[in-house]
Amino acid sequence: VRFVDQLGFDSVWITEHHFVEDGYLPSFVAMAGAIAGITERVQISSDVLLMPFQHPLRLAEDLAVLDNVSNGRMMLGVGLGYAPHEFRGFGIERRERVSRTEEALEVLRLAWTEDRFSFQGKRFQFEDVSVRPRPVQDGGPPIWIAAMSEPGALRAARFGAHLLPQGDRAVVLDPWREALQAEGRSPDDQRVGIIRSCLVTDDPEALMPRIREAARYTGAIYADWIASDATMSRQLESGREHQRTIPQSWIVGDAEHCVSELTAFIEEFGITDVLLWGVPPGLAPEEMNDSLERFAREVAPRVRAL
Repeated sequence: VRFVDQLGFDSVWITEHHFVEDGYLPSFVAMAGAIAGITERVQISSDVLLMPFQHPLRLAEDLAVLDNVSNGRMMLGVGLGYAPHEFRGFGIERRERVSRTEEALEVLRLAWTEDRFSFQGKRFQFEDVSVRPRPVQDGGPPIWIAAMSEPGALRAARFGAHLLPQGDRAVVLDPWREALQAEGRSPDDQRVGIIRSCLVTDDPEALMPRIREAARYTGAIYADWIASDATMSRQLESGREHQRTIPQSWIVGDAEHCVSELTAFIEEFGITDVLLWGVPPGLAPEEMNDSLERFAREVAPRVRAL
């Protein structure tokens, strides 16, 4: 993370999952604070924080402190969560995830914009509270909402959030843009981010076998979780069937190839923020340094200029 900050990358994104054998990161707030302490310029965000497991007032305070510690570099990407073992572990009913998420988003907005506020919801109730310190950023850290369904896309539009879409563009990307336009807002004023990794190399086969192994490893974990959600599974299958899935496969090749592929991807889907895997599972950080440096020097400036 210190290395990519020095290279001039725009942002660093931290995931959240729980009760995973390999220690897949369960604590966004702790890691974000550590990152803020060793960096100077990158924005710091989550992709994504699992909102049903958060206490919104506690989270509002944590993010306000982090925004001060980082001098206004915090963002927050949130999602509903879907893995059954996580809901079981926290003793929360999965059917509560929408109400918990939407109420928490409203509490964050109030906490960061109102001097004092009260809130009465189905899941949370607060009376005459005031969050201090105030965030550095006016209105608090920008919010991103992850969507793998049309309700998720419409939720992002309703809350005026940036979008982290995944899956079928007809379900997660097009409805979001249509909803913004229907409200008289321009989608161009919002950001769209997605993971689309690049390996910048003149020798693709040097690392690709291990990256493929890492992709199989993570893919198997996620496939098991997604299989438990029939709606999500149907939507992802529909995207593949109709060739509307937003691609997230690796782009591998020299700088010229990566620029060409990334540019076409960005233009087709209207992406503003491309998120790279910093280090795939099973690889040491230094093994990716050459690719990250070449991306920063040879790819990113040309893509930004287009």
